[in-house]
Amino acid sequence: MNWEQLLSLKRYGDTNKRLRKEQDETRLGFEVDYDRIIFSSEFRSLQDKTQVIPLSQTDFVHTRLTHSLEVSVVGRSLGRQVGLRVLEKHPHLQEVHGYQANDFGAIVASAALAHDIGNPPFGHSGEKAIGQYFSKGKGIAFKNQLTLKEYQDLCDFEGNANGFKIATQSREGRAGGLRLSYATLGAFTKYPKESLPKKPTTHIADKKYGFFQSDKEAFLDVAKDLGLKPTRTGNDASFARHPLAFLVEAADDICYTIIDFEDGINLGLIPEEFALEYLSKIIRSTIKPENYYALSTREDRVGYLRALAIGSLINEAVDIFMKYEAAILDGSFSTALLDKSQYEAQINDIIKLSVENIYQSKEVVEKEISGYEVITKLLDTYISAVNNCYENHASNYDKLILKTLPKSIKVNDDKLYNRVLSVCHFISLLSDSNAILSYKRLMGMTL
Repeated sequence: MNWEQLLSLKRYGDTNKRLRKEQDETRLGFEVDYDRIIFSSEFRSLQDKTQVIPLSQTDFVHTRLTHSLEVSVVGRSLGRQVGLRVLEKHPHLQEVHGYQANDFGAIVASAALAHDIGNPPFGHSGEKAIGQYFSKGKGIAFKNQLTLKEYQDLCDFEGNANGFKIATQSREGRAGGLRLSYATLGAFTKYPKESLPKKPTTHIADKKYGFFQSDKEAFLDVAKDLGLKPTRTGNDASFARHPLAFLVEAADDICYTIIDFEDGINLGLIPEEFALEYLSKIIRSTIKPENYYALSTREDRVGYLRALAIGSLINEAVDIFMKYEAAILDGSFSTALLDKSQYEAQINDIIKLSVENIYQSKEVVEKEISGYEVITKLLDTYISAVNNCYENHASNYDKLILKTLPKSIKVNDDKLYNRVLSVCHFISLLSDSNAILSYKRLMGMTL
């Protein structure tokens, strides 16, 4: 893979090549991506979607929206620093093509901003609830009516693939979805493969999948333009990651490791003294004890440590990326950047503590249980109504349900997969509160 192709400014529907040196510096294409994401309705709904604590009423706990903004900020710093060093190593990118360090930052910031845009209500438990409906619930009845890959898409419903759908799916009046640059779409796709074969190798890019069968052609077009390296032959679409996807992943890893830890402390789920204990090795070269002990509130003290830790991990991730740049470009680099970190043990200790004290806390578990019930009810009701209507034996109840669904639901599509996936996609776009409100309406609890 080569940087000239990987930094493609192409968008869906383009007939002429966009050249970096001809870009308007006041309205740069990669920065337009950021604008289009942040003004999208799908991004706005993240303000009411779970990050750590589902449906938390506290002021300082992160939602998917605040998490995404923070990941984007970290991603921009990672991208800019990598951009400076890539341009030093490959000066023709700047001298001949006109690329700047900030281009790398803008691509990573945009992809990072969108990295959770496809997540359904109730966080990862929402993904699992949708998948379980098809693998163990009533949706198992569709198994023999779908191809193996179509059925696997549903059984392992994936927020990353759903995000790619949001970014690229045409709808009435909006051809090409958000029409992001292909460079940003490539950086966004952490798992550039389809749902089968499942985890064929231990390579980080094979951990999950990145696009549904319905969006396979769109992804293949992106992969071809970017020159992504195929990693499998035959009918199984699989590619090496876009190099900047490693930076998007690193930004997310840094934020959820450090900031979720911070949330746990501010919520009282983790003792404050653990902050200094667990972060001390990461920040030992930058901390100024006199500044730390001068802070009078827990939030300020923990915030100070968090800022230093993030800065330290950003610098290290950039060093790791550049050390392995050649392997990343040829697709042989097989782990997350932070898996090569000198602080891997400390990072793993923090994640373990967060899992035990936050992710498995009673409040989280109880609300995830509620999320399963809500999503299962919505899936069962909406899918039944859509399929009954298609088969011309809809009940009066089914007809009423259909009146509450948007036109994007493919009621008349002859392909079962498209009908069912459109329902899953619709539910995935609901905020936590709207999903609960829809559930209450179906249960007659709002009368």
